[in-house]
Amino acid sequence: MRAFVKSGLAVMAVAFFAVSSASGAENLPAPQGPVILTVSGHIANTTDGETAKFDRSLLEGLGVTRITTDTPWYDEAVTFEGVLARRLLDYVGADGKTVVATALNQYSAEIPLSDFQDKGVLLALKVNGEYLAIRDKGPIFIIYPFNQNETLRNETYFARSVWQVKDLKIK
Repeated sequence: MRAFVKSGLAVMAVAFFAVSSASGAENLPAPQGPVILTVSGHIANTTDGETAKFDRSLLEGLGVTRITTDTPWYDEAVTFEGVLARRLLDYVGADGKTVVATALNQYSAEIPLSDFQDKGVLLALKVNGEYLAIRDKGPIFIIYPFNQNETLRNETYFARSVWQVKDLKIK
């Protein structure tokens, strides 16, 4: 009986992975620490069937990038560290036209998905080597590489630079 149950479970596991692979969907690792970002909407890969939830460790596991840039929010150029937004979008299998970024205070901005894919947008977790605290624009701050592209230095992109980000919804 045990052999039958074990082989039955093996067949079910193979069937599950075959369906997941055929649909292109993947179950992502579940966060072990506090969730700081939830991605929802048109995504293929999730942690719970509908959303992809991330703690700081999972985000950093996608690869950390550093950008030094001037911003309207700091008196001098600062160095941000975090995950390239396009890397996160690829990881969750995002498929849409826009991203709605929502902050802890419910402020939200609609950002073209193409910004995340083409403009080097960073989901910053640190500034000058220190994790961003909620009182200082954390836990996540959307940062454009303002010094690398002068056309990004205007109110349109400043308004898309949401801080205290908690959710990204792909539409």
